[in-house]
Amino acid sequence: MIPARIVTAPQPLLAFLFEGWPVVKRTRVRQWLKFGAVRVNDAVIMRHDHHLKAGDKVCIQPGKAPPPPAKELPEGVSILHEDDQLLVIHKPAGLLTIATESEKERTAYSCMMTYLRDAAHSGRARVWIVHRLDRETSGVLLFAKTAEAKEALQKAWGGFEKTYLAVVEGAPAASSGTLRHHVDESQPHRVFIRQGAGPGAREAITHYRVLRQGLGRSLLELRLETGRRHQIRIQLAEIGCPVVGDARYGAKSNPARRLALHAASLRIRHPEDERILCFESPLPLELARLLPSQV
Repeated sequence: MIPARIVTAPQPLLAFLFEGWPVVKRTRVRQWLKFGAVRVNDAVIMRHDHHLKAGDKVCIQPGKAPPPPAKELPEGVSILHEDDQLLVIHKPAGLLTIATESEKERTAYSCMMTYLRDAAHSGRARVWIVHRLDRETSGVLLFAKTAEAKEALQKAWGGFEKTYLAVVEGAPAASSGTLRHHVDESQPHRVFIRQGAGPGAREAITHYRVLRQGLGRSLLELRLETGRRHQIRIQLAEIGCPVVGDARYGAKSNPARRLALHAASLRIRHPEDERILCFESPLPLELARLLPSQV
């Protein structure tokens, strides 16, 4: 047990912890609170704004108090990774990343805000959006738990490895290759291919390889070199292989009743200590069933 300290003047608990244990990283102190390691007068306290009185005894018992009870997540959402800086989830198809004018409440962002506030027993806990997935796209979605982590992750975003899986109609002419187009993202609901560079057109680069084929469809692995809106969808449509279920870009079939696009993995550097982390989400069963089983 870390030696106890006695409160000499009324103050919030978190401020007392920072002052009382100045050599401990602040993220570590917050972790003490989150996982029930802080005791005030022998009672476990997890609220950072708990008001201390003069004479209160505060002690730390890391690893001995039970973590807060797990909260139920919305259907299809699961936690892939969580630490002091990051929160990584599997987002199901049909769930927006962040609110729009027509949908303000049921979003991945609002779900994670509720999850963190329940776990921390604090209305001030929050997450920050690092990137987005289309409503119709499932898979790995990364949030930051501090503004500093968000800024660091977005600054380094272009160097991270983003891999998607897509079931498409037909098959590309080659089993692997690189798609290069100039895309116009000026319209709010649809992206267009432009012939060559020009005002408003930005280059989109996607590397692909065919993993499986059958039933008139192909399963592609796609690695993004750029991050344009609807990049994968418009580029695959341009080569005559629209993503299954993507009527907006020319798909003629929708057997899974969803867009057959999945964010399968994300490889990043942790914003705090630079270690390499890879988060993965397997291809959903309803998309795997669109092709013959592997022998």
